Amino acid sequence: MKTVKILIATNNKNKAREFSEIFGKENFNNIETLMLSDIGFFDEIVEDADTFEGNSLIKARAGASVGYTCIGDDSGLMVDALDGEPGIYSARYAGCGHDDSANNRKLLARMKDVPIDKRTAKFVCCISCAFPNGDSFTVRGECNGRILFKEQGKGGFGYDPLFYVDKYAKTFAELSSDEKNSVSHRGRAAELFIKKFIEYIKENNIC
Repeated sequence: MKTVKILIATNNKNKAREFSEIFGKENFNNIETLMLSDIGFFDEIVEDADTFEGNSLIKARAGASVGYTCIGDDSGLMVDALDGEPGIYSARYAGCGHDDSANNRKLLARMKDVPIDKRTAKFVCCISCAFPNGDSFTVRGECNGRILFKEQGKGGFGYDPLFYVDKYAKTFAELSSDEKNSVSHRGRAAELFIKKFIEYIKENNIC
């Protein structure tokens, strides 16, 4: 069986490894995952869509445009009391060049007068897959929770220490990897993605 190369629209080794593990769990032993740098792709991918779906598809189509089956993803936090902020700007909420701590401080400041019953929020992850023939699909995973008044937990990253999940009575930063994967937006999106991907490759005899 020939090896099928799939491009992940990132240069983040951890993200590329996550997708490689997803395929491994499904026994796709003939799939090799590549990062953008692996194929010499250094062009800037401008994520100028106004939705997570749109930005994930922009990334995926950038890779498909150079002949690869390509996966792109986009994710972020949406807070109800802030009309969906920070949304697609989650990673740069406090401004370009700022870190997770700065983003969390801004979020807490924006919500300082919001009562606990109004602090509902959700994490969203969209994963798109684009193919050289022009086909594409996108899936969306969500996880509902609440924003706390202060950080709890030392694990995770980003807004994890502020995002409280009722099922476990913990923040994302306090959950084990298995616990987080069982409820997270990314875990749910990955589950939906692999189902769609299997359907597509079987219909088109790719693997």
